[in-house]
Amino acid sequence: MDQKEMYIRLGISPRVYELGQETCRSLSEDFSHFDEVAEYNQLKVLLAMQKNRVTEECFGASTGYGYNDYGRDTLERVYADTFHTEAALVRPQIACGTHALAIALFGNLRPGDEILAPAGKPYDTLEEVIGIRPARGSLAEYGVTYRQVDLLKDGSFDYEGIRKALTKKTRLVEIQRSKGYQTRPSFSVKAIGELIAFIRRLSPDVICMVDNCYGEFVDIIEPSDVGADMTVGSLIKNPGGGLAPIGGYIAGTKECVENAAVRMTCPGLGMEVGATLGVNRSFFQGFFLAPMITRNALKGAVFAARIYEELGFDVVPGSREPRQDIIQAVTLGSQERLAAFCKGIQAGAPVDSMVTPEPSDMPGYDSQVIMAAGAFVQGSSIELSADGPCREPYAVYFQGGLTFEHAKLGILMSVQKLVERGLVEL
Repeated sequence: MDQKEMYIRLGISPRVYELGQETCRSLSEDFSHFDEVAEYNQLKVLLAMQKNRVTEECFGASTGYGYNDYGRDTLERVYADTFHTEAALVRPQIACGTHALAIALFGNLRPGDEILAPAGKPYDTLEEVIGIRPARGSLAEYGVTYRQVDLLKDGSFDYEGIRKALTKKTRLVEIQRSKGYQTRPSFSVKAIGELIAFIRRLSPDVICMVDNCYGEFVDIIEPSDVGADMTVGSLIKNPGGGLAPIGGYIAGTKECVENAAVRMTCPGLGMEVGATLGVNRSFFQGFFLAPMITRNALKGAVFAARIYEELGFDVVPGSREPRQDIIQAVTLGSQERLAAFCKGIQAGAPVDSMVTPEPSDMPGYDSQVIMAAGAFVQGSSIELSADGPCREPYAVYFQGGLTFEHAKLGILMSVQKLVERGLVEL
């Protein structure tokens, strides 16, 4: 049985298969940049592991209080050295990226402080943490205020608006690197560095925190290399390498990281407690693989962009534009197309491929969301996944793929479902 017959057995028609092959041939030169970045980042991680003398002992499990967990403490030094920061907090007790962001915020803000979001409204799940949407236990309930400066029409920062918005109350600036559920471009590390430098000139003592979710290892530098006090993310995205079963990280200044640790546990305990319960090996190995896994996801995103451009849909970013994260947005224009796309991604999954994703209410979101993810780790978006809110303009956000070949199949399945329902013509 040849490759084409294998695709046909999986449900891909000959015409969709040929579309995929033509697209791959057109992208061979585009992929070389991702290989170069991945190689650099692979060496960066390896150097950090060797410097910190990672040994078999690091893979042991701790229980109870987790005092003196050698592997946990070594891993945090590896993260700090990789991201060029003073300290890092890397824990399975951090449930998700939103949780990591929340403890970073709660740990470093006090009543009367103000958060400024210079990239417009943050990702949906952070709205209730801040109190943009009322929620029990939000920062707003603790007397922390919030203001935002929307982006200019071209998607760039409104520097004059930011200048006016910064006040003596502004304690922390929250910069979201990725687009979230918006169709704006994601920000380059260079652009984030320019923004941080601008803010520093006006308010030298303000904390600059970057939500780095989906952005790790996309470039050879990270936000922490251009002045961020805290860089925050999830281990079931890029840095977990598909192996971390849970967790999040905060890398930054010693003071900011320790403040966050106190919020994660409690005053007086901070980073000293937190059993790892046997996940250290997965955390180390996942981080080691992360540059290559991120490369595969980036190739899948470009493949998706090129195919959907050819089919006439608006995509952000375009297939020939620089990549700042692993997310590919495709504006589909209707809930029917959104559902068909997600059904295709689900049908191409190794887990729960027989399941049909449907719109549903999700914690932290203000509208129904349709999600497709047949993953080995629940909710892992470094694995092949796609989701989108059921609202105008009905954009889907595709990300992940532990291998490029799997991402390719998922995208072809999404096209197949659209074709079968008469929602797109080849």
